[in-house]
Amino acid sequence: MSLVVLREIKHALSALNPRELRQEAERPVRVGILAPSADVLGQMETYFVPRHYSPKRRAEALKLLVRGGGPSCDLEIYDASILRPASAFSLDAESPDTCIRKILRARPELTLPLARRLYPFRKPAAHRVIRTVAKENALFCLATAIPDVIPSLAMIPWAAGEFASDTIFLTVNQIRMAFMLAAASDRAIGYREQRSEIASIVAGSFGWRAIARELIGKVPFGGGLIPKAAIAYAGTFAVGLSIERLYRLGYGFTRDERRAAYEEAYENGKQIANMLLETFRHQRAS
Repeated sequence: MSLVVLREIKHALSALNPRELRQEAERPVRVGILAPSADVLGQMETYFVPRHYSPKRRAEALKLLVRGGGPSCDLEIYDASILRPASAFSLDAESPDTCIRKILRARPELTLPLARRLYPFRKPAAHRVIRTVAKENALFCLATAIPDVIPSLAMIPWAAGEFASDTIFLTVNQIRMAFMLAAASDRAIGYREQRSEIASIVAGSFGWRAIARELIGKVPFGGGLIPKAAIAYAGTFAVGLSIERLYRLGYGFTRDERRAAYEEAYENGKQIANMLLETFRHQRAS
């Protein structure tokens, strides 16, 4: 393990502040719920705040739900049996996940606070975080390998300035992902609180580094770009899924499960990298 790389990772981490993600996850949020009867409202409350919550936790979460909605609400959710305004969302008891996905897609700024407090948002939000960060890492690998074509990384607040290697960026962004997954899972967020997960990510980054070293890194539109970006995507995706399960069930992936998740994500990563590369080609030609 290179001490130089470890020092570079430590330096990059100085720009990554878990306190900001903690504040984002803890921001106040109010969700209006509207239904044709008190019974249906009660069913909606039980869906969003299940009974397996402790009494204290359930009471706190129920405060977020506002019967009848109103201007103080960040969003409103109507039972599917009644008409709703265009700005509101519709919850069908037969397929409630559809409503959850639509809310996360339309209101990404509410992803962490909703997932932290309301159980149905938790797993979809975590998977959305994992896919987003995995795609960012694939994008970074392509961007650094293609001259004069650098897409905006403004969506990554800590990613300011240049990085000594792909390994540094990918590792720190995976640690950022771990912070976000903890926030979405109502877990403690921070370097001390997540030291085991962070140590595992840093150790795993050297495996990525060994594989990526064998691939062509600076060949414009060359054969080495797609597998390199796909490895970044797959490695990040597998790490994210394992951490998500750790926070949800109390244990992560076995070695075989991690390998299976990696192999499946690698195939998806190749498709995503090809689509990103095609976008870069159009940008370069224009």
